[in-house]
Amino acid sequence: MTTFNDRENAFEAKFARDEEMAFRIIARRNRLVGNWAAGLMGLTPEETDAYAKAVVQADFEESGDEDVVRKLFGDLVGSGVDIDEGKVRQALSDATVEARRQLIGVE
Repeated sequence: MTTFNDRENAFEAKFARDEEMAFRIIARRNRLVGNWAAGLMGLTPEETDAYAKAVVQADFEESGDEDVVRKLFGDLVGSGVDIDEGKVRQALSDATVEARRQLIGVE
């Protein structure tokens, strides 16, 4: 039974590591896309940092990416940036790839 318990513990540990890495990738992605949007809005470096943190926080409103897309799109349009939701979603996708590359070196 010890071998079985060891395998079970190993699978549980791997699952926990994978979940933690997924969380870190999403948080990094949100920060990256927040910086991207702040650049489009012409924010100062201090405002950019605060805005990126606000985008990370926005992801905790509901499950999935819709809360982040809604925040980014609403803020960009509200700031007079000519953009559509598709470009916001593409930026989110690009930022996911970059965040994954930064954290685990996978493209």
